[in-house]
Amino acid sequence: MQPSHFSPTPTDAHRFTQALAVGAAPDGTEDAQATYQFRTLWLSDIHLGTRDCKAEALLDLLRHCHAGTIYLVGDIIDGWQLRKGWYWPQAHNDVAQKMLRKARKGCRVVFIPGNHDEFARDFHGLHFGGIEVLSDAVHVTAGGARLWIVHGDWFDGVVMHAKWLAHLGDALYIFTLKLNRWLNQARHRLGFSYWSLSQYLKGKVKNAVNYISSFEQLLAEEAARRQCEGVVCGHIHRAELRKIEGSIYANCGDWVESLTALVELQDGTLQLLMWKPSASTPVVLAELSPGTASTGQTEAPTQTQASHVPCAS
Repeated sequence: MQPSHFSPTPTDAHRFTQALAVGAAPDGTEDAQATYQFRTLWLSDIHLGTRDCKAEALLDLLRHCHAGTIYLVGDIIDGWQLRKGWYWPQAHNDVAQKMLRKARKGCRVVFIPGNHDEFARDFHGLHFGGIEVLSDAVHVTAGGARLWIVHGDWFDGVVMHAKWLAHLGDALYIFTLKLNRWLNQARHRLGFSYWSLSQYLKGKVKNAVNYISSFEQLLAEEAARRQCEGVVCGHIHRAELRKIEGSIYANCGDWVESLTALVELQDGTLQLLMWKPSASTPVVLAELSPGTASTGQTEAPTQTQASHVPCAS
């Protein structure tokens, strides 16, 4: 399946460069605090430029984690929302500048645009401040597994063929997030923990469940067709790491609610992490070892704390 061609508007490109032109806040603690080392780090659906983006939590992860390669798997900047109204606080700019700083220090940073930052797709093959822009990519793990990396919206019929409906869905999602903020403020005052209304609705609405299942199946099948052992994607804001008919399916989740990332350890093990900013530490939600990736077996998800190795960012 080939991507549709999107032509960026001058306004989009101007806003992108305007955002990156703002200076970053001083960050003198990054080298001392980088305590987790990974071979590869995947992040998706950060949605910089929206009020629900958890930029501070992501900055906490980036200060404590180092990876030789970082893949930004789409919807990093939310161009849809920025067109409606400019919102770019310092923390959002700090995330962008942090990525640029990592690229300058030798980390390979690859940006694979999604539907919300589709304006960047026209820059395929170019580099910006050391960050490489690609429409999709293939990553080879230390264990030899080939992983196809794509945002995932190419497999979303609504996004590709009824964009007005996709924008309507996005508006409803933003409204749900607003309700979610009010609800969780009340829950916090009553001493209850965070609860996601949008995730609850996705789990209860039959059509949403069927859509997610179909999306995952299609991507796993396409990865196999491309002679890859698996796929890494984003788009649906549902973190996952498992096998589908022998093919690895990994979804990075998001930085609006989930605070999740996919990582590869030095031996090729894949882990799905949820970041805990209060403790500046990750929790392992699921894991696939190199042997599991090659044999087609599935390991049970775990809930453990990741090991850490001092390193420089």
